[in-house]
Amino acid sequence: MSKLRILVLTSSTGGGHDARAEAFAEWCFQLYRHDVDVRIEQMLEKSSVVNRVGVNFYNRIQKAAPWIHVWFYSVVEILSYLNRRRVTFGAGYYVKVLKDYQPHLVFSVHDCLNRGYFQLARKILGADKVRCATYCGEFSGGWGYSRNWIEPTVDLYISRTPTARDFAVKKGIPPDRTRVRGYLMLPRAHLELIAPADRASYREKQLGLRPDLFTVFLATGGNGANNHMDLLPALARYPDRIQAIVICGKNKPVYNELVHWRANHPEFNCYLEGFSEIVHLLMQASDAIVTRGGTTTCAKAVHFECPIIFNAFGGIMPQEELTWKFFHNGAASEKIETPADFAAIIDRWMADPAAYARAREQFLQLRYVEDPTVLIDELVGLANEVARAKLKRRVFPPVA
Repeated sequence: MSKLRILVLTSSTGGGHDARAEAFAEWCFQLYRHDVDVRIEQMLEKSSVVNRVGVNFYNRIQKAAPWIHVWFYSVVEILSYLNRRRVTFGAGYYVKVLKDYQPHLVFSVHDCLNRGYFQLARKILGADKVRCATYCGEFSGGWGYSRNWIEPTVDLYISRTPTARDFAVKKGIPPDRTRVRGYLMLPRAHLELIAPADRASYREKQLGLRPDLFTVFLATGGNGANNHMDLLPALARYPDRIQAIVICGKNKPVYNELVHWRANHPEFNCYLEGFSEIVHLLMQASDAIVTRGGTTTCAKAVHFECPIIFNAFGGIMPQEELTWKFFHNGAASEKIETPADFAAIIDRWMADPAAYARAREQFLQLRYVEDPTVLIDELVGLANEVARAKLKRRVFPPVA
């Protein structure tokens, strides 16, 4: 029996694209086991020196100077013209992957891996031998929604929200090829849930925190861009009322600095971790999260009912602007640009708990419940239009 093959195109600009690629692969294995073969390719980094330099520069300025992204974003938009019908940089490697792997579906989870890539896949494999799909993780449209997402020949275009879907249609995606599907998180995030009655116990037994204190999660992406040292003093002023969960990503210098800070503030309860594999649990144990506008983290925060304070230190990247706009317009979420901004929010919430309760209630109005398997079945079904394989679909959640 022929195996269904799906090629996922991603790149490590930030951590969200890779997280969605990995989530998709794990879902396919959970639902279809060995009937579906998923191959993930870091296509930008592996295909071209030019692309690799661009990815590294993106990640460097994300940590050091987010405001530079205003210009960097404009430069990257030029790709939407260069790649209108072909792949300009790295075509040789991509063609080799296509010929070696012969995918039935090319699935892009990155803005720069749509235009040109779908046309080249059809040219190499045959238009009747491959399907192409895009998952765009943006929350809204406008400045920051890259033109590179928009490839009108796509067979299936998946948006995170109706607002983002409407913008994609406005920019040229055929309406009948669009779907709105939300979170695309790992299966374990849907299985490892902390019941409200167990949250206090989890804080105490698993994290070594107090069960009864207001808990603020200072988060970061995998790259470790953060302002934790600027934010902690505002929390440490309330050691009898507030505690913190802090993660550092792959930023070892900041982790080491925070180890020292925690040792010198014994009166303040603080759970500290470097790169975390349990962010979904830490969110469930928290009352609020401070994070930049990364789409994956913000989607998880909505799902796990953890109100967001947006970190805008050093400016907001164009892509983050879309996320901030969605949550600010829909839930009046706040952003902070200085330590004083953060202290003002914390002071207000501590002085008036009802203010926090209102913020949380507004935030939860954006939440919705979805069946996470629908998206996977749609994409596998699209690939199977070509493969015509006999697939055995498993039940989720798995039956004990």
